[in-house]
Amino acid sequence: MFRILGFSVFITIVALVVAFLYGGPAAALTTLFLIAVEMAISFDNAIVNAKVLTKLSRFWQQIFLTVGIFIAIFVVRFILPIVIVMLTANLSFSEVFNLAINDTAKYGEKLNEAHTIIAGFGGSFLLALSVYFFLEKDRKIFWFESFEKPLQKLSGHAWLPPLIVVGIILVLTIFVHHDTADFIRAGIFGTLLYTLIKAVLDFAERFAPSGKKHVTGFPAFLGFMYLELLDASFSLDGVLGAFAITKQVLLIALGLGVGAFWVRSFTIMMVRRGTLTVYKYLDHGAHYAILILSLSLLVGAIVKVPSALIGISCIGVILISFLASRKLNNSQKIS
Repeated sequence: MFRILGFSVFITIVALVVAFLYGGPAAALTTLFLIAVEMAISFDNAIVNAKVLTKLSRFWQQIFLTVGIFIAIFVVRFILPIVIVMLTANLSFSEVFNLAINDTAKYGEKLNEAHTIIAGFGGSFLLALSVYFFLEKDRKIFWFESFEKPLQKLSGHAWLPPLIVVGIILVLTIFVHHDTADFIRAGIFGTLLYTLIKAVLDFAERFAPSGKKHVTGFPAFLGFMYLELLDASFSLDGVLGAFAITKQVLLIALGLGVGAFWVRSFTIMMVRRGTLTVYKYLDHGAHYAILILSLSLLVGAIVKVPSALIGISCIGVILISFLASRKLNNSQKIS
């Protein structure tokens, strides 16, 4: 476990030292808080990552840890928000980059103005993920059977999951009083993108080498790209939440970047230890947490939802699923 988590511990210490040298104890404490918030909100991301990564070869697992962490920190948490501001504020990349470096308060304002689009896209993408999980026809394990089993009976209709997500978006649109068209477009785009990616992944898995435990080649590449898109959907609102805590881009980069390291370390640890096999309801808990997170993102276009409340709710659901899994394991040992 230390070999897997040790580097994240080291990076955390380095980040806190850099923050301390940059702005003293207050900056170090802010960075630590950002790391904790990122870990709390994204722990369900680690569980879903582990579910996908278990299917990939050792090579692609290493790519996830190396190339993937570069994409997660530099592309998703730094470049992507700049691109979003560039598109929504009709500014050039260099102008937005200059704001991010030299006028962080103004950059935070511009990014916050794009919140409706971010909420629509990220919320719909994650909501589609959770809806597809609950309607999955091949799932054999149920946590809340009275709720989950009837939903599975609807799995024969391929058009139903995206229709449910778009329906929820349209209902929420009634209460969105600004950038309504952008919210609808972003929501539909997020829904269709997830639906397309899932369809491509399901199709690619048919061509995975038979008789092998792990997926390689092009199907593995698609799985890797799916993980990166998933990470982007989880992290975008975290970037907005970070600007509510501090306007210092360096501290935000340190906090969210180290949090991304921890998410990947947890993912690898769960893959190596077979955590999802041992704790059978943990996957369910993650998807219930994703459902909470996605609805919080969508509702965030109407009213501000505190990041702390989202984090506590998500971690709480996952903890309950973990305890329920342990209870199930103990009952099976006794019987």
